[in-house]
Amino acid sequence: MGPLCAGIFDPRSWATESNHITLEIMRVVLATGLFAIGVELPKSYMYDHMKGLFAMVVPTMAIGWVIVAGLLKALFTRFDFITCLVLAACLTPTDPIISAAIVGGKFARNHVPLNIRHLISAEAASNDGLAYPFLSISLYLTMEPNRRKDIQNWVVIGWLYQVFLGILIGAIIGYLFSHIMKFSHKRGFIDRESYVAQYLALAIFTMGVVDTLGSDDLLAAFAAGSAISWDGDFNTRVEGEAFATVIEYILNCGCFFYIGAWLPWSQFTLPEIGLSPWRLVVLCIGILLLRRIPAILALYRWVPEIENWKEALFCGHFGPVSWTFMGVGAIFISTLALHRLPEPQNPPQTQEDILAIALQPIVGFVVLVSIIVHGLSIPFFNVGRGIHSRTLTRTNTLGARTRTIGPLIPDWLLSVRRSPTDPSLPVHHSSTDESAPQLPPLVHVRDEKGYEMDPPTSHLGNMSVASTQPSTSLTQDLKVSRGHRISATVQECDYGVDENSQDHGSVSDSKTKIVEGVDNDEGEGVPAAATSDEVMKRAVAGKNTVRIAGAQ
Repeated sequence: MGPLCAGIFDPRSWATESNHITLEIMRVVLATGLFAIGVELPKSYMYDHMKGLFAMVVPTMAIGWVIVAGLLKALFTRFDFITCLVLAACLTPTDPIISAAIVGGKFARNHVPLNIRHLISAEAASNDGLAYPFLSISLYLTMEPNRRKDIQNWVVIGWLYQVFLGILIGAIIGYLFSHIMKFSHKRGFIDRESYVAQYLALAIFTMGVVDTLGSDDLLAAFAAGSAISWDGDFNTRVEGEAFATVIEYILNCGCFFYIGAWLPWSQFTLPEIGLSPWRLVVLCIGILLLRRIPAILALYRWVPEIENWKEALFCGHFGPVSWTFMGVGAIFISTLALHRLPEPQNPPQTQEDILAIALQPIVGFVVLVSIIVHGLSIPFFNVGRGIHSRTLTRTNTLGARTRTIGPLIPDWLLSVRRSPTDPSLPVHHSSTDESAPQLPPLVHVRDEKGYEMDPPTSHLGNMSVASTQPSTSLTQDLKVSRGHRISATVQECDYGVDENSQDHGSVSDSKTKIVEGVDNDEGEGVPAAATSDEVMKRAVAGKNTVRIAGAQ
């Protein structure tokens, strides 16, 4: 569809100010994504995990910024070090849009601990806005010869006015709207759908207000999302709503479609400034190996959420500041830098001309490679079962029909928030009929790190009942990479029960417990125990169908 092939969709041909269109599209997508991350974090997460986030964001961004600048200086000899710092600052911001695939998909829920998922989300949102100071000091050093004035402008404008004022305005807007919506909901002025609409409306409103003032609108959107859900009430109101997820996916797909057509394919080779594809490939490899992983391995001991070097290595590769997450944020910052630079001369005469010409080709190539590598990383992990693997084998006996354990839902619905820990929320129980007996809910048990574990089960006693249908035996072998192997047998029988008889069967006297559970959003199993006597009562009072689970 883009200019490289069909030529139907070409953003650069829309208007003379195509860079301005690109800037505003990236701004809207980033603001809505950052607001959603702030809302979906646990309540008061930023305050409770301040130490770990500070160690993850500021030092790693600064170290990566200098390392990438050194790589650029070594590969492109016509660039001076200040020009390399500007280019490195454009590659510093993360992409919270791509990081959502890591923390919200099926792969993350099965293999990534909950604390690491929250840490990646919070870091992705934090350092997107913190790229402003790195860009501003680099541009000041490039365009202003007075170093003392550069440092003064950097502190007053880059940090106090843009970063801190943006965070303050966003937090105030989110806090005020939180109380306004509580007040309106108690009096019946708004309903649940009004809360869901804030994912888009409040994010754009905050972005517009702060951008008009000239502050950091991205950090403001994230601060507003964190403040509006600080006490957890907003999260409770929007539980189970898929509308926000659908809107987010529509924006993300449209944005990356735009990026694919925006990429400057013809500018990846520019001999006048020493730009060539092989140098860009070497730059990407250097970013992958040197930018983030060494810094995380050296600093993870000061991050309480990371418990060992394996989790640090995972954060180093998939972490949002790493090169695999460069995308929307990098294009936004590079386009913003291009707006502040003068129109370049051709051929280039000064470092400002070289910087203006090299910005989009270098950032575009790194974004292209990052999206490809990120898209292939999880499939390779799944094929190799690198972190944790699980195999499920089923054996049917007596020619019984095959059943699916657990509901089948689309992967994108995994990111819809659920909060079963709130007892005030209504619980819907689906009705059953005799033609389709219902199995108990799928058991989800997690350990203290957030990994899914096999449920503890106890062997039930034998049941002597009159059966009118052949029994079905489902054997499932669960293998976890930690070396534990559990074999469980599930028997499903249809019993003919005479309700007038007092003897409905015999069960062993032991009060064996069947552990049922649901998986809440905090990664914990919520058990509900039932004795074997209660199981028999359910068989008589219900649809005469019993499911017995015993561990072998």
